[in-house]
Amino acid sequence: MARTGRRPGTTRTRDQILSTAREQFAELGFGGTTIRGIARGAGVDPALVHHFFGSKEDVFVEAMRLPYNPATVLREALAQAGADRAASVLRTLLRVWDTPDMRATMAGLIRSAVGDDRAGQVVRDFLSDVVVHQVSTELEVPPIRATAAASQLIGLIMLRYVLRIEPVASAGHEDVVRAYAPALGALIDPAAPPTT
Repeated sequence: MARTGRRPGTTRTRDQILSTAREQFAELGFGGTTIRGIARGAGVDPALVHHFFGSKEDVFVEAMRLPYNPATVLREALAQAGADRAASVLRTLLRVWDTPDMRATMAGLIRSAVGDDRAGQVVRDFLSDVVVHQVSTELEVPPIRATAAASQLIGLIMLRYVLRIEPVASAGHEDVVRAYAPALGALIDPAAPPTT
């Protein structure tokens, strides 16, 4: 039976937890990976994983070396939005993605997800379990509309930051917001009528 609890060497323990988390996210996907499973694989108590990282989302962000937690950024954008929620989400997305560290890391993760089935599964699980579920729950919109909203944002990211297709790649933030906000707003506004 693996020894649990604190181990000597905080940095080494933290690194072992991250290494185990990367392996499990790659093998099991985001949905199949658990804090208990990570702890068991690293030979530590689950409380130690929570101590170092907090939630499974936070372990994922650290393990994938993301500069920001996309779910946290989305949560903040949705909370600030008020009546202009779509514009707020778009401005937040553009501000975060225009940070060089974020752009390089996330573009690499997206390229990996497109080219590798296991990386794709991790990203799909994360988007489905965290981002889409969060939008659907917090905004009280059906999951299909939350997924469609995610596709709008992912499409924008692909065109602007990964493929760099003009004129979207070099457009100013407010030009992008004006172009995308109406369609995004129709999807994430719980009062918007369903299409027939």
